[in-house]
Amino acid sequence: MGKLNLDQILKDLDATSALEGLQDIIVALRDAFNVDHMVYHWVDSSGDQYGCGTYSPEWVELYTARNYLRVDPVIQGCYQRFHPVDWKRLDWSSKPAWEIFALAMEYGIGNQGYSIPIRGPNGQFALFTASHNCDDDAWAEFTEAYNRDLILIAHYFNRKALEFEPGRQSEQSRALSPREVDAMTLIAMGYSRAQVAESLSISQNTLRVYIESARFKLGALNTTHAVARALSRGLIVV
Repeated sequence: MGKLNLDQILKDLDATSALEGLQDIIVALRDAFNVDHMVYHWVDSSGDQYGCGTYSPEWVELYTARNYLRVDPVIQGCYQRFHPVDWKRLDWSSKPAWEIFALAMEYGIGNQGYSIPIRGPNGQFALFTASHNCDDDAWAEFTEAYNRDLILIAHYFNRKALEFEPGRQSEQSRALSPREVDAMTLIAMGYSRAQVAESLSISQNTLRVYIESARFKLGALNTTHAVARALSRGLIVV
């Protein structure tokens, strides 16, 4: 797979002006990462669910009709974790789990998957997933090479989806500039300053300007305090 043009993908995502446009973006992401499927699934603050992705309508209908959400090891595993989940590390030993896995293979979902749990304001929860059919070594190589890109895109994607949530106060999301949000989000996710600067393709001096600006706007004593305030106000999503 060639080098991803991550900046262009994120620009296209930023330019999306309607919820339906996210479907076009996720298809483009699937093609850019050269995997079988990509899916985004969220539950908003009122409990409504929304999904977009490249699974077949038949699989989505079957999954919903059989209420697999209750017993899916991927869903359960992501509820219990904050970090990305490789499907192979989950417990598939129960009969319902094996049924889901066998049917997923039948419907072309893939034998490998990588799901990123995302928690937003007011109890919002979302998953961003890439899945593929390949051997363990190829998948390990893929996740090692692209896990940081996938995490970054997952949080961008969720932030964009939240813009379309009914009743969401848009003025809150503008309290920090987009670059300040990016920087604070990555710091909250545990990235070092060097990793944040590299991910955003900026110098560490420029990064320091963004962080200090965000700290000032939030009235925070230090970076840790700024991250905590940004999270509590729903300005960043981790």
